[in-house]
Amino acid sequence: MSEFSWAQSFPAPAKLNLFLHVVGRRPDGYHLLQTVFRLIDLNDTLRFSPRGDGLVRLATEIPGLSTDNDLSVRAAKALKAETGCTQGVDIHLDKRVPMGGGLGGGSSDAATTLLALNRLWGLNLPAEALQRLGLALGADVPVFLGGKNAFAEGVGEKLSPLVLPPAWYVVLVPPVAVPTATVFAVQELTRNTKIVTISSFSAGSGQYQSGFGHNDLEPVVCSRYSQVAEHLAWLRSRAGTSGNARMSGSGACVFAEFVTESEARSVVSGMPAGMRGFVARGLEQHPLRGLLDEG
Repeated sequence: MSEFSWAQSFPAPAKLNLFLHVVGRRPDGYHLLQTVFRLIDLNDTLRFSPRGDGLVRLATEIPGLSTDNDLSVRAAKALKAETGCTQGVDIHLDKRVPMGGGLGGGSSDAATTLLALNRLWGLNLPAEALQRLGLALGADVPVFLGGKNAFAEGVGEKLSPLVLPPAWYVVLVPPVAVPTATVFAVQELTRNTKIVTISSFSAGSGQYQSGFGHNDLEPVVCSRYSQVAEHLAWLRSRAGTSGNARMSGSGACVFAEFVTESEARSVVSGMPAGMRGFVARGLEQHPLRGLLDEG
């Protein structure tokens, strides 16, 4: 993608946490994590319209989302503050990634905003500067800016790119939004899971171990949100050992991995009435990866 214009639409893909271990806690209260981020082909879509008054505005009304709290608006303002840019923008957001689902929708929106406006405003900040701005907005933003599936450590910002095999996922969306900060504040959350290595994740052979690890946040969320526990139990009953169903991030979404699309679609076709879910393909890289490669 070498040509950029205000008429373009920019994708913001979702992610899954294939596992999520809480391995410690820093003195400032932030949790130390180990996880693998897998990008999937469900995405929000953003468009940007220039404004002459220098304001940043969310032009789309999203139920349950205020302009001040929207990460794409905060990302645009951070970019302006960093560079002294005086330009303004209307942000048009087609929201498809569930909010409060553990799929990183808001963080991905922020990353796409940084990538797109860096070019549309002619700022040309290097990748390192964008990563710094992204981390200040949220721990999940850097992986979307990195553009690749990754093994992550620290608070999620220490990224080691991974090549993951093709895979299909069934993702179920319980009818609840789980606040991440609340989950991490729960006293009984396990915070001392043994540290693992990339080689243990890949069995030392470059082959990803499906079902590796677990999600330390899952028991906490399931004990407080019965809908998450019910969706997870149903998916586990359908996925078998090959699917390895678990929760993504801090929830509420749960997922299982399958080798073929037909297996995944067969599970979704059998969902009970009222259950919401979809099939997603694992991506090899972010669809806007070229914005970094050309920067």
